[in-house]
Amino acid sequence: MTDPPSEPAAVAVALAELRGEVREGFATVNGSLNLLAQRGDQTDRRLDDHEQRLDSLERARWPLPSLAALVGAIGLGLTLWQLARGS
Repeated sequence: MTDPPSEPAAVAVALAELRGEVREGFATVNGSLNLLAQRGDQTDRRLDDHEQRLDSLERARWPLPSLAALVGAIGLGLTLWQLARGS
C-alpha cells in the first residue's frame, strides 16, 4: 500500500494546481482585454473616418444658404422693380 501524501506535499500539490488555474484565468483575461483594445482601436478609426466624411459634407454644402439668400434678395429686388414700374 502507498502512504497517503504528507500534509506539506498535499499543500504543495494544491498550490501547483491553483497556480495553473490562476495562470489560465489570467491568460483568458489577457485575451479578452486584447480583443477589447483591438475593438476600441477599430472604433476610433471608424469615428475618425466618419468625422472626415462629415467635414467634407459640411464644406460642400456651405454655398446653399448663401445661394438661398441671394435668390431671395433677387426676388425681392424684382418685386420692388415691378411695383415701381407699375405705379
